[in-house]
Amino acid sequence: MSKHSPLSRWSIAARVLAALVGGYALAYGCTAFLSVYLPLARPDRVTFASLLSFAIWTAAVIYVFAARRARHVWLWLVGLTLLLCLAAFLPTQFGVRP
Repeated sequence: MSKHSPLSRWSIAARVLAALVGGYALAYGCTAFLSVYLPLARPDRVTFASLLSFAIWTAAVIYVFAARRARHVWLWLVGLTLLLCLAAFLPTQFGVRP
């Protein structure tokens, strides 16, 4: 028998929302970051980053439903997304944008 308590409706709703919205935001942040910092030609960077974003979104969805608490999931997703987006959009001295 499982020793885990069943998830409430709010917890399931928070996880589904985190998987859809948070996973998409994380995939976007990774795509933007990799589009700026990969050492390839610009079309290759964008293509590689875009293709990798599907794997990142899938990994985020798996993590969302494997984690113990939805609150920790949201903190990780929002934190990583902000970090990656800031790193991608702040370096104006390089003259590149995703």
